[in-house]
This record gives sequence, C-alpha cells and structure tokens, in this order.
Amino acid sequence: MNEAQIDVLTLLPQRPPFVMIDRLMHCDPKTTVTELEVRGDNLFVEEGHLSATGMVENIAQTCAARMGYINLCANKPVKLGVIGAIRNFELTVLPPVGATLTTTIEVQEEVFQMLLVEATVACNGAVQATAQMKIALTDTDAANEQR
Repeated sequence: MNEAQIDVLTLLPQRPPFVMIDRLMHCDPKTTVTELEVRGDNLFVEEGHLSATGMVENIAQTCAARMGYINLCANKPVKLGVIGAIRNFELTVLPPVGATLTTTIEVQEEVFQMLLVEATVACNGAVQATAQMKIALTDTDAANEQR
C-alpha cells in the first residue's frame, strides 16, 4: 500500500478544519512520517506563522495517523486517542505560512494502548520542534463520535 496516496481522513478521527496533516509519507512499526503545508487559513496560524499549539497538534495527529494506518491495514475502525503527556517540547522556530513541515515520530515504547514517541518537526531539513509525547488509545470508535 502506498502511504502517500491514502486519504488522511480515513486515518484520523479529526475532521476539517481541525486536520493538521496533509499526507502520510511513511509508516512502519517504528517510524511514521507525515507532511503538512502551513496555510494561512489554518486554525493555528497566528501572525503568519503556525503556533506552538499547532505544532503539538501536528505531532499528535502524526501519532493518530500511525494508529489509523495500522487499523486500516487490519480492517479495524479508527479509535480516538488522547494526549497523555508532553515532555521536553523544544521549539526552534515557528514555521511561516507556505512552509511544508515533515513530522517524524519514532516509537520508544508501546504497551497495551499507550504509545511513547520521540517527535521531530522539520522544514527543508531544519528542525523546527522536538518533543516526547505519550498517547493513550481509547476503545471509542471515532466514526461513532463524528455523528
């Protein structure tokens, strides 16, 4: 399956205008990579730049896309996840409108329905932000919540 050709809306519980990834570029058991073009109409753009909150949400949705992809491959429904913790968030620069962000998460631990990742957000190879994030997957089917 070519990840970049998958409609991200099939992977995420979020819906526009709250979708913070455009493409799933790669997904394997350890690493997931997504892309986001920062647009002026993005909910998290302030004064021409994506806010720190938007960058955190982009990381969280990269985690969600990973779980959605795994579920899609297993013919299971997308489940809701919640951020359990954010640690060591370091912001180098707020990306401007027009920038394309590449977000990479590396799974550090996965126990039951908890995921710990190291995340890096980059633009043209330059690191914009890094963080550790814990995500807890719920038993709630996202499709039921969207009705």
